[in-house]
Amino acid sequence: MMSELKSIEMAKVPYPEVDTGQTISYTDTEGERSYVRKIDFIVLPTLCLVGHLACETQLMEIFANFEACVIVQMYFFDCMDRSNLANAKTDGLDEDLHLKGNDYSLLILLFYIPFGLFDLPWNLFIKRFSGRIMLSILSIVWGVLALCQCAAKDFGSLLTIRIILGVFEAGFFAGATFYLTLFYTRGEMGFRLAIMQSFAVLASAFSGLISFGAFQINHPAVKGWQWLFIIEGSMTLITGAVAIFLLPDGVQKAWFLTNREKAAATARLLRDTSLEVNTQFDLKACFQSWNDWKFPVWCLITFTYPVAYATAMNFFPLIVQRLGYSVIKTNLWTVAPNLVGAVVLLCVAKSSDYFRERTLHIVFSLAVSLVGIIILIAIDVQKNKGVAYFACFLMAAGSYIPSSLVHAWHNNNNVHENSRVANTGFFVGLGNFAGVLSAGTFRTQYAPK
Repeated sequence: MMSELKSIEMAKVPYPEVDTGQTISYTDTEGERSYVRKIDFIVLPTLCLVGHLACETQLMEIFANFEACVIVQMYFFDCMDRSNLANAKTDGLDEDLHLKGNDYSLLILLFYIPFGLFDLPWNLFIKRFSGRIMLSILSIVWGVLALCQCAAKDFGSLLTIRIILGVFEAGFFAGATFYLTLFYTRGEMGFRLAIMQSFAVLASAFSGLISFGAFQINHPAVKGWQWLFIIEGSMTLITGAVAIFLLPDGVQKAWFLTNREKAAATARLLRDTSLEVNTQFDLKACFQSWNDWKFPVWCLITFTYPVAYATAMNFFPLIVQRLGYSVIKTNLWTVAPNLVGAVVLLCVAKSSDYFRERTLHIVFSLAVSLVGIIILIAIDVQKNKGVAYFACFLMAAGSYIPSSLVHAWHNNNNVHENSRVANTGFFVGLGNFAGVLSAGTFRTQYAPK
């Protein structure tokens, strides 16, 4: 909580790796400004690689750290690989692999089991071996697995690949969330996680655009859905390989910071986020907060809020397909709601950081998505296509927000690095199990409603 933070406003910290005895105030504003300016200068060309944000200097303030840019690129491709199964289904994947009954729902449901179980172990490895190494390795491996999906010949082979894919994709969001707490203050985390989450939303939109292009390829031996897996898997693999050279292990090992900037960055974390930084991995300390009365409350929150998110991420193309349009139009029509969802996500998260308030912002976003879902349930979609499509915008506008604010919230209230890494891994894993509830809801016998 806020009261747990140590009052060290005017303490002194020596420049790292400098033996001059010179000290710097914990309120070294110029050092922090220099830190941000230098990061912005390095972030710009990396943002150009992303290609989904305008390369203007003002937008650099969206990212207060270099590693955030690389992280969001990796998470962008992570979510693209996770959501492309729905796009592939609209191009006949189920027919080519002879899927029957609830096979498609099982592909999603069983993916979420390892996806939920392995968050905590991977997060512990990230604390032990560093985010740079583990996040990059995870990205490389799931890029290879995403590529392998194009070679699937039946339900069994695709299911096997998806389960292994779930193991390696499991640790990324939780690991990236903890990793960013090593660089950001509490008043910055909500918006920064929203930036990362917005790339998940953009991934869904961009996957629709890539699907549109991939499905136009006429090749006698390779189907459109296979091209989709090849293109998106290759992009993930390349990003992971590049990231291992770009991401720093932490503030003190960031190759692009001066000694003064490192000291200023450390000071701002001690002032606002952590009791101590760069702590050694301690397995016992990781679980020190699990006997707190608030822990089961957090478990309930983190298990229930992602149901709407998982539904939007996994089934959005199929929901839009109910409107009765062609494969091409279906994939294109998923773009606009996701783009609106990304904008609303950033606005609400910025408001949450500004007012330093989480609860009302989370409740508001879930209420918006609930209204959209209720509309889709209540109306005849075929006779009210405009209203149904508007409901898709509401669902997208509210579903993606809580995943940023909830995890910013519990990390804001935890000043111990080891405890944060275990809690984040466990809570994100619980949230991933919500995908099981989502997949269990969309069953063949319930079609088309």
